[in-house]
Amino acid sequence: MDIPFLGRWRKRQDSSFGAVVFPEGSEGRAGLAQLLSECELLRSQVSGAGLRLDDSAASLEALDQLLPRWRDDEDTLTWLGNDAGLYLGTVVVRTVPGAGWEIGPGGRPVVRLASGREMDVVTAGHDWAGSGVPELSQLYAEIAEV
Repeated sequence: MDIPFLGRWRKRQDSSFGAVVFPEGSEGRAGLAQLLSECELLRSQVSGAGLRLDDSAASLEALDQLLPRWRDDEDTLTWLGNDAGLYLGTVVVRTVPGAGWEIGPGGRPVVRLASGREMDVVTAGHDWAGSGVPELSQLYAEIAEV
């Protein structure tokens, strides 16, 4: 996997949020988006169920309909929750104007909307993987409305 921003990325500290912010259109932002969109475990799990993730809002609805067989395995649950959150963030970044990835305090990836609002999509993914609530498609609809 070619991740060009590793080793060459430039970050600036946003003093008001303590986050790593990538300038618009930068190679670093594109590399970060590519890295966070991989979601290999989630893509593998859903392909076994005949679902293909195409980074669309409709694919989030399809994810919500899957039987949660992963809840029996604590290790899978943790990783799948992480991937589900990153996938939600990927769909938001690719379909909601002005949305972008940032690395928040503590190193956690967050989605920042054009309004300045930050979404902790990884926590949302863990909640979804563990209980199915809130649904990923519902979260997306709320985010896309803003």
